[in-house]
Amino acid sequence: MSSTPVPSDRLAALRERLAAFPSLLVGYSGGVDSAVVAVLARQALGRDRSVAALGRSPSVSRVQLEQARDIAEQFDLRFVTIDTHEFEDAEYAANSTERCFFCKRELWVRLSAFARDEGLAAMADGTNADDLGEHRPGLRATEGCGVVSPLAGAGFTKPAVRAVARELGIPIWNAPSAPCLASRVMYGLAVTGSRVRQVEEGEALLRAIGVDGDLRVRHRGDEARIEVPPSSFALVRRHRDDIGARLLDLGFRSVTLDLAGYQRGSQLTGGATSVEVLAGEG
Repeated sequence: MSSTPVPSDRLAALRERLAAFPSLLVGYSGGVDSAVVAVLARQALGRDRSVAALGRSPSVSRVQLEQARDIAEQFDLRFVTIDTHEFEDAEYAANSTERCFFCKRELWVRLSAFARDEGLAAMADGTNADDLGEHRPGLRATEGCGVVSPLAGAGFTKPAVRAVARELGIPIWNAPSAPCLASRVMYGLAVTGSRVRQVEEGEALLRAIGVDGDLRVRHRGDEARIEVPPSSFALVRRHRDDIGARLLDLGFRSVTLDLAGYQRGSQLTGGATSVEVLAGEG
């Protein structure tokens, strides 16, 4: 994945935007967008006036948490984790297409309380300009909390954010997007701790056999539907016995490969019309 350097004046303007805050809490997931905001806030405001806060729940994978900690350590961020309880919210657990709204509402309620207790003047997230044109109900949850989006406000698209991350030396500048584990659970199927753990273990296995780039294990109740780039189909097929055995052991009754390959937002479109059965019931 290549990146074109961001003009220095645009980056300077973003730094000035962040430096204007007396103090700032950044909603930090460990992904590239929020990492850029957190690192730039740390550089602009210092460690005492900036906090990178991660909402911790079963939907945050171990890999994601470790990645967030590693980046915080590398850049000397003041890093905190704050427990969130969205799984106790019946509206969230029902898993409608508005699930992200209920998740983000819980997140920012918790982060707002922390910010008040710590005397932090403002809160920011990692929303970029490209996000504004997508189905992201979670963005509405920030409206009543006074959350600012410095990247989107300065017109930084995802490629521009990656370019800044590369310039800053953030190691995940080219990493694939990694939304929360609950995003893999089919809409209408209740989100539970056990289901997100099934997803997490399944995706960890795919990484372990060598699948890189974007991948998903979509939880469709009894079916685990694997989405990987078409270039990884042969690898998945070579390991079909191991993949099938592991996912069946996790509690699925069938394992399928989505022949359309990885598709961002396939939960909204219903996924592929053609799948290949790897294990279990056809």
